[in-house]
Amino acid sequence: MLKNITPYKDSQLGKKEQVEQMFDTISSDYDGLNRVISFGIDKSWKKKVLKMVASKKPANILDIATGTGDMAILLAQTTAQKIVGLDISAGMLDVGRKKIEAKNLSSKIEMVHADSENIPFGDNSFDAITVGYGIRNFETLEKGLAEIYRVLKPGGTLVILETSNPTKTPYKQFYTFYTKNILPLIGKMFSKDQSAYGYLSESANGFPYGEALNNILRKIGFIDVADQPQTFGVATIYSASKK
Repeated sequence: MLKNITPYKDSQLGKKEQVEQMFDTISSDYDGLNRVISFGIDKSWKKKVLKMVASKKPANILDIATGTGDMAILLAQTTAQKIVGLDISAGMLDVGRKKIEAKNLSSKIEMVHADSENIPFGDNSFDAITVGYGIRNFETLEKGLAEIYRVLKPGGTLVILETSNPTKTPYKQFYTFYTKNILPLIGKMFSKDQSAYGYLSESANGFPYGEALNNILRKIGFIDVADQPQTFGVATIYSASKK
């Protein structure tokens, strides 16, 4: 059973509500802090996700846990006529809508405030679904993945970009030190919410990755499941399809 890691240890709210509160609070800081924390390397990972999705020539795409819309904006380079960015945080979506409007993409990208574990779309709705740094925030991982499976069209593609843990020395030791000590410190210095980046670190370290996550995807019903570790294993790109 997965450990239930939450942003606020003393809160009476469920994980879902806590995650929504956390991202609403840090929404104005998120983009800048994310670039600092990842040293900007995440841009190259997202470009790989774009290439994988673009190769399938999808007509429509759902970007789950879209946050401020970076992935949705990037996916506008594909052949997709419609992209839906879905997120539980209204604050993050507000930031994203401004970015989308500034790039004149409002007619192509729609931002939807909704729960990723209760997706407000019918069965077999999307040719491709992406999730960037989002599945570890699901309150119930298997329920969220089952919802993704439900709204993905048969033959459709799922691509997930998520943090993972390096397994080789010295990358493993450095990453553990960085996520447990440096990342929360940066968050405390520059974020309104001092708990947020401690949670993001803890949730990254405690989340299943590699073959463990592959097996969960297979259990849901996904086929052609594969993983591609990135940058010494600090992140992993997962791909799967619906039979």
